[in-house]
Amino acid sequence: MTEPIRLSKLMSERGICSRREADAFIEKGLVFVDGQRIAELGTRVDPNCSITLAQDAQKQQGQRVTILLHKPVGYVSGQPEPGFIPAVTLINSDNFWPGSGGPPFHPGMLKGLAPAGRLDIDSTGLLVLTQDGRIAKQLIGENSDVEKEYLVRVEGRLSDEGLRLLNHGLELEGKKLRPAKVTWQNDDQLKFILKEGKKRQIRRMCDLVGLHVVGLKRVRIGQVTLGKLPMGQWRYLKADEGF
Repeated sequence: MTEPIRLSKLMSERGICSRREADAFIEKGLVFVDGQRIAELGTRVDPNCSITLAQDAQKQQGQRVTILLHKPVGYVSGQPEPGFIPAVTLINSDNFWPGSGGPPFHPGMLKGLAPAGRLDIDSTGLLVLTQDGRIAKQLIGENSDVEKEYLVRVEGRLSDEGLRLLNHGLELEGKKLRPAKVTWQNDDQLKFILKEGKKRQIRRMCDLVGLHVVGLKRVRIGQVTLGKLPMGQWRYLKADEGF
């Protein structure tokens, strides 16, 4: 016999929404399990049950925005310490990339907008900010399998053994890193493709093999590329795009 599971946890695991969103929908009576409305927080259900959202909940999800920003150096992706500027301050009408499509910007779009992944203060490139818990879970959830691609300019000598270790064989904080794909892009630039994102991971990996990073740019997350998005500007994730 299968053990009942908390409904909000099951909704998160299935990618329907985040746990927080699930609790909000349940409280409002917008979730149906096997055709029955569930409105009590903490309800446990059969893991194999059918879950549907009311039209109001689906409409709310459809109105949530996901934004792609070309982050410059000097901005932090997450909650800043005093004296640091968060990247979300660049999301305004002045920095919208003209001609990229989507609705006009309004300040309400900033409510609940949070970065789905980190990009450190010294790095540039693609940063995703979203109001959608499904996308956040896809990109930064514990079991996320989405690739992130970086171009990394380095100084120093890298041996064949060093390159092998970068691809698979390094540890950070006593834990083995997941396999990466690291290749030379040109004489002084490496291409990294990772499926994880520990704090300053690429810089620390390079330190371990005797390289110094002088420039780092994220150019792709999953199927979405930075493309021609100018530095400091942003655009919406389009309806036909997915990570």
